[in-house]
Amino acid sequence: MNTGFYSAYAGFAARMDELEVVANNLANVNTAGFKSQREFYRSFAASLNEQNSMPAMMTVSQAVGRAANQFGVLGGTRMDLSEGTLEVTNNDTDVALEGSGFFAVLTKSGVRYTRNGGFHLDQSRNLVTQQGDPVLSEQPDRRPQPIQVPTGTVTISPDGSVSVSGALVAKLRVEDFPPNTPLQQEGGTYVTAPDGAGRPATNTTVRQGALETSNSDAIRSTVTLIDLQRTSQIMEKALSIFHNEFNKSAAQDLPRI
Repeated sequence: MNTGFYSAYAGFAARMDELEVVANNLANVNTAGFKSQREFYRSFAASLNEQNSMPAMMTVSQAVGRAANQFGVLGGTRMDLSEGTLEVTNNDTDVALEGSGFFAVLTKSGVRYTRNGGFHLDQSRNLVTQQGDPVLSEQPDRRPQPIQVPTGTVTISPDGSVSVSGALVAKLRVEDFPPNTPLQQEGGTYVTAPDGAGRPATNTTVRQGALETSNSDAIRSTVTLIDLQRTSQIMEKALSIFHNEFNKSAAQDLPRI
């Protein structure tokens, strides 16, 4: 079979996958603490490197054909952990992080992490996220402990200590992760991490009365969407040409057999 057909199809499918990534980035331009995803592709050279794992009896032409068929495949996405800008809100329960790290929160699925510090107090005066999930306090044994805030003036210091009218209540659980930790996005601003991967953040400052903006660039995402649309149209046209050639070959050659 013609490897060009598969290459064109792989390119088209990859652009459709990338479209979902870019559309999600664009949809979360105004989501506090959102970390955009950056896509990457498998290159022809990278595919050729896999020949070492191919069957020993595979011919050179088969190996090249296999590599060509993998050209243009979306290899995956990486989370862009660059910081957004700080936006002052003057809300006592809004907090932002300067430096690396994430707030730990407790969801129905377990502990999750977020840079969105748009917290508020629920009816029981528990500090919760916009989704209503409890914000966790730092504990020596790392057990999930929600933060309950008594009545009074709330003060959150740069090290994450939460005080009410001068009395210490708790300390925000802010965790950092080693480089290359496989963080996975879950929903708009939640992030999952392998169990035990997090460590107390040491180079992070908590800012009360502020929120971190999304690091998703609206202009970049819009330009990428336009480019994807044009590239997809080219790939679609190539597929149509290959399809017509296959039909032509079938109509002309098969009756001769």
